[in-house]
Amino acid sequence: MERNGILERLFKLSERNTTPKQEILAGLTTFMTVSYMVIVNPIIMSDAGIPREAALAATIYAIVFSTLLMALWANFPIVTGPGMGLNAFFTYSVVLGQGLSWQTALGAVFISGVLFFVLTVTGIRGKIIDAIPNVLKSSIAVGIGLFVAFIGLKNAGLVVANESTFVGLGNVMDKGPLLAIFGLILAAVLMAKNVKGALIISIFATTILAMIVGVQAVPHSLKDVFSATPPSVGETFFQMDLKGAVAYGIFSVVFSFTIVELFDTLATLIGLSKKANLVDKNGKIPGLNRALAADSIGTMASAIFGSTALNTYIENATGIAEGGRTGLKALTVAILFIFTLFFAPLIQFIPSVATAPALIIIGSLMLSDIRNVNFDDFTEVVPAFLTIVMMPLTYSIAEGLAFGFISYTAIKLFTGRQREIHWMMYVITIAFFINFYMSSH
Repeated sequence: MERNGILERLFKLSERNTTPKQEILAGLTTFMTVSYMVIVNPIIMSDAGIPREAALAATIYAIVFSTLLMALWANFPIVTGPGMGLNAFFTYSVVLGQGLSWQTALGAVFISGVLFFVLTVTGIRGKIIDAIPNVLKSSIAVGIGLFVAFIGLKNAGLVVANESTFVGLGNVMDKGPLLAIFGLILAAVLMAKNVKGALIISIFATTILAMIVGVQAVPHSLKDVFSATPPSVGETFFQMDLKGAVAYGIFSVVFSFTIVELFDTLATLIGLSKKANLVDKNGKIPGLNRALAADSIGTMASAIFGSTALNTYIENATGIAEGGRTGLKALTVAILFIFTLFFAPLIQFIPSVATAPALIIIGSLMLSDIRNVNFDDFTEVVPAFLTIVMMPLTYSIAEGLAFGFISYTAIKLFTGRQREIHWMMYVITIAFFINFYMSSH
């Protein structure tokens, strides 16, 4: 295709020193590394009571819709979709933990998307990010990582309930835990060797082994794996309960979704944009606000389809490393995800012990931000520790955020270091106190 063709006009290929072939290959690489979400996310969302087929369809439609926005509107080589951590928060903290219906939780996701959009287009987003100290930003990522890993260990049967100690070690000689350990080691080895699609390879290899040892049923026909009729979102489409979300007064839930979206999306977008050489001579990233707006619109659409808030997948780095520089890379991934709709029947044959290793690996990767905590400053170590440890121990990202924000403000204030506290931190701290009070009454 000529350089002045439709691809050139849409994606500015020559300006970013790339070619259609390079972008498509980068898209294929990214798809291989992020496709595990099609398997993992529906399983987690189904634990909240959402029909698994609808959860699968909603996951794929949310990824396709939001990624198309990134590709065709923002021209970013970025794939977005329902994110790890946020899906766990949705299911295990909001629905199972607080006893809300999944419809009410979807309402909270939609509201957080609207709020994220308003914060982005008004510029308030930047002020909030500037107000929250770096130690809490880093601690949030680490805490979510531990939370996700803890869920993976639980699903693997490696961590179980214990009346005496609350949690204990499961029977590692059972088939389920052994299979999970196999999948974990396989995934870690493949990732250490930089094998593309390491997580999805681990999931399928563990699933096949589970079938061989009799832990999982075996597909008996082609229709158990492939269907010419894609799954429907009819059971979840527009099922979000906005009135229920508002009536419940779930400030902490909406706030948690929004804060994690703000930090995760912004930090990941900036890092990936730099890696893709999309930063101009002034250090600015052209189109960044449009990309952030696309992410917030995608979150609203995800709630409408029946899935959770979005993340910018860090796995985009693999495609960028292969030369992806434009929205054509993202467009390629979106098209590939559409084809996964026809393999929906396969999901029911993938056991939780096969997806648990992916959760553990992802959780471990999120621990890297711990290096940003100043361990010589006690006023920062304690809030960081509480943020990190309270997320898995309370089974709630929101509770971890609350302990982190409140302790940071209180310790800085009572040690005479109030100048380090942005005025917005006082507002957030008071809001968390009010939410604690309302939750206890």
